[in-house]
Amino acid sequence: MTNAIDRDRIVRAVREILVAIGEDPDREGLKNTPSRVASLYEEVFSGLHADPAAVLGDAYSERYNEIVMVRDIPFSSLCEHHLLPFVGQAHVAYIPNGHVLGLSKLARVVDVFAARPQMQERLTNQVADLIEQHLQPKGVAVIMEATHTCMTIRGVKKSGSITITSALRGTFLKDERTRNEVMALIRKKL
Repeated sequence: MTNAIDRDRIVRAVREILVAIGEDPDREGLKNTPSRVASLYEEVFSGLHADPAAVLGDAYSERYNEIVMVRDIPFSSLCEHHLLPFVGQAHVAYIPNGHVLGLSKLARVVDVFAARPQMQERLTNQVADLIEQHLQPKGVAVIMEATHTCMTIRGVKKSGSITITSALRGTFLKDERTRNEVMALIRKKL
């Protein structure tokens, strides 16, 4: 993995794509498109050069032993197969084992992993695995729901379809009552 995105190379590549599809990259509406796409890629792939563990920061000692959840975390990513967006919500929960995280850290770790060419399945596991490794909680649950434009605007063209993935660790995986409780909390609209 390189340390930075090669902006000039992206500009040249996008210009070449425009030529390859039969467009004039010098016409008024397209002349700045290669540069815009390079800026877009710098932003949406910024997670490639970020350390997700650093985002979690320090954990705080706390004798809390029930579910901690941040629900409905919006995220967007690019599918690594077509470089098309998938957009959705993440629900991240854990049961502390003597330590808690700042709540914003859960959303930030989703953002860092989402800012890479991704598969939703991998993204879900990466978030769960990092929280498990960093915090060593009694359990971790990550549920993600997303709409993939690679399924809605091309190929099968199934508008409205939603992909749901889950990663359950510890007590959420082993204890059916705890798993049912976290799932009910995700579904509950206050």
